[in-house]
Amino acid sequence: MGEARLEAAVRQLRGLFASGVTAVTTAQEGRLRGMTVSAFAAVSLEPPLILICLAREAATREMIAASGVFAVNLLSADQEFLSERFAARAPIVNDRFEGAPYDTAITGAPILPDSSAWYDCRVEATHDGGDHVIIIGRVVAVGISDPARPPLLYYANRYAHLRD
Repeated sequence: MGEARLEAAVRQLRGLFASGVTAVTTAQEGRLRGMTVSAFAAVSLEPPLILICLAREAATREMIAASGVFAVNLLSADQEFLSERFAARAPIVNDRFEGAPYDTAITGAPILPDSSAWYDCRVEATHDGGDHVIIIGRVVAVGISDPARPPLLYYANRYAHLRD
């Protein structure tokens, strides 16, 4: 299998793995930044660690590297439009998050209300991940808004929803 065919096949396979949708946010010197991210995983309970993978050239990744902090907002099923904004497919959220209300916890990274849950983190480590950077975050605070609120999911290049 040639390299181009392998890349296309890997891209197709990635789309066949259902994942939750998150908005990763950060703050530095009064500036805010965020992006939609599906590459998120819990790593460890002791110490509490999570990971995210961000494109090497992403402005959010650069600001996280500079600030050393980030939040992972687990988006709920009714936050599809917010996911689109942070993915730059709908009107862009500017660096003041106009029209996207937020709170903060310990690190100052934006916490998006109505998310199913959130993690507030300090960067613990970064690792090379090809065209992405793997960022390990040490969790310093968490919150759950409503455990019964269904999550926003992504599958086969579109949003999906849980069915009972």
